[in-house]
Amino acid sequence: MVKSNAIVITASFLDTDNAKTAHGLIRGTERFTILGVIDKKYPGKDAGEVLDGRKRNIPVYASLKDFGKQSKKKANYCIIGVATKGGVLPKELQVMLREAISLGYSIVNGLHDYVSDHADLVALAKKKKVKIIDVRKPKKFKDLHFWSGEISSVRCPKIAVLGTDCALGKRTTTRFLVQAMQKAGYKAEMIYTGQTGWMQGAKFGFIFDSTLNDFISGEMEHAIVQCWKEAKPDIIFIEGQSSLRNPSGPAGTEWIISAEADAVVLQHNPSRKKYKGMESYKDNIPEVKDEIALIKTYGAPTVALTVNTMKMKEADAREWAEAKEKELGIATILPLEDGVEKLVPIFEKMIKNFKRK
Repeated sequence: MVKSNAIVITASFLDTDNAKTAHGLIRGTERFTILGVIDKKYPGKDAGEVLDGRKRNIPVYASLKDFGKQSKKKANYCIIGVATKGGVLPKELQVMLREAISLGYSIVNGLHDYVSDHADLVALAKKKKVKIIDVRKPKKFKDLHFWSGEISSVRCPKIAVLGTDCALGKRTTTRFLVQAMQKAGYKAEMIYTGQTGWMQGAKFGFIFDSTLNDFISGEMEHAIVQCWKEAKPDIIFIEGQSSLRNPSGPAGTEWIISAEADAVVLQHNPSRKKYKGMESYKDNIPEVKDEIALIKTYGAPTVALTVNTMKMKEADAREWAEAKEKELGIATILPLEDGVEKLVPIFEKMIKNFKRK
């Protein structure tokens, strides 16, 4: 894949979880080379250091004009790196997009509100001869797939990376697992299920929340079968979305049932008691042991627990992880702090068992 130069707009949200698309791109992408982030709160800083204290040589600029003046390299794409409430394009972002198009940048948008539905931006893009890529645009009916059972032809372990809520870092953990297995000498692939996964360059997948409900299981199956036929991986990791019991958008059964997941890695944040954005709702996020029990009833064992440490002191997170590992009897790790290499032997064993069959 030939990488294209890009900048990412975060509109003063770089240091919040609203910028999770930007965070993913800062941590790594095989589709784009990120030359800079546009965020007026942190000009002059390194985006990686703002994100998690790790320098990644991606400078932050106060404006698009500052990037044009200060960067030695030219970007072709401008990516919207934030998730807005309701997925709409607020006026502030529309102004920035108009400026970006005027400066000759093609737009990559992962929001539900399509840039291509804004007539003024479309007209300007045509005038400037740049592209508008709305990643979340649904497939046409003729291109959708219905579940057929062909998933049973896939002869390698399929691991669903699920969570107890949305915005927990499931995609990041999925990428880490793929990279760790590749480093260990195995052919590992990721099935993306969200717009950021596509932006990061994953080859196989679909956009879960832009797919007609009747075709979600079929699109999941098709992506995995296509991956198996074309890449012949030793193992496949499937990026999760939301959670099994998130009332605003429950998801997960398709990963376990329709994708015939052989195992689950479950991501959890111990400091988060309420579902994101629903802090006033009556239900709490379930205890991890209860979520693992529910996952088992759908037919998959949970083989590891990964900890999102946001709003936690590292010492407290490590203490919680150690206690859960003893209580649950499964590996419990901090992916951002320690990586996921500890889990490699678990999946090596699964690969070997599949090959024996």
